[in-house]
Amino acid sequence: MMKKLSNSSLKGWLYLLPAILFLGAFMVYPLIDVFIYSFEEGYNSASQTYFGVGTYNYSYVLHDPYFLQAVKNTFLLVIITVPLSTIIALLISVGLNSITALRNFLQTVYFLPYVTNTLAVGLVFMILFKKTAYSDGFINLIIMWFGGGAIDFIDGPYWAKMFVLCFYTIWVVMPFKILILTTALASVNQDYYNAAKVDGTSKFRIFRKITLPMISPMIFYLVITGFIGAFKAYSDVVAIFGTDLNAAEMNTIVGYVYDMLYGDSGGYPSYASAAAIILFAIILTITCINLLISKKNVHY
Repeated sequence: MMKKLSNSSLKGWLYLLPAILFLGAFMVYPLIDVFIYSFEEGYNSASQTYFGVGTYNYSYVLHDPYFLQAVKNTFLLVIITVPLSTIIALLISVGLNSITALRNFLQTVYFLPYVTNTLAVGLVFMILFKKTAYSDGFINLIIMWFGGGAIDFIDGPYWAKMFVLCFYTIWVVMPFKILILTTALASVNQDYYNAAKVDGTSKFRIFRKITLPMISPMIFYLVITGFIGAFKAYSDVVAIFGTDLNAAEMNTIVGYVYDMLYGDSGGYPSYASAAAIILFAIILTITCINLLISKKNVHY
């Protein structure tokens, strides 16, 4: 019995070995390497030398106005887009679930933005909102048609630029969330709904007491992945506001890391590593908090 068990365990570890090696080489080792770099002061990537070890890199990053602006932008993006996109996707999914004739067609329509290149979608959004010498942009035409004034959404006030970024982010992540939630809704046992209808339960109470608890694992999954995705936002912002995000005051934490490595202010891998570790700590903390909350509110 013990021999069979040991052989079975050995086979299991052999099957896992490629994945373990891959994760170790491309995830664990780089994370450890970045952690070490973050404490090496004045690290020079060309000569592979540094002049000290300490926490100066973290101090510099946490006092850098560009990093603080990036943190502000990232947190605003997370706080606004994750709850809104999840709620809107849930409402759309409930509506799609109640439609039988065109459900598959509408699901395909809603999923189309997900398979479209994000940079291409970002350029379309920039064209829709950007004021030029020849046009105020399509969105401004709609605003002026209702009697409002033209707004420079791309190069204008901070709130207008943040509105465009949040709008775009919600638009991009919506298809995936709708796909997941419609699948979750379709898997709910209809016997629960039939029993509730026999008891004369209202639709809202059915939704709150049956639908939400049954699909809560999927909602929790979307919230977790939504937080992680929003914290890693960068390409979306570049597509709308260009590469000089610091000048536009629209940089994100990932954008700050990239700038420290390759941007105009590049050549500072130690600062970039410190910022990356701070981002890792933020995401890990948020994920742990969500896991604690899920123990009471998610039903498996």
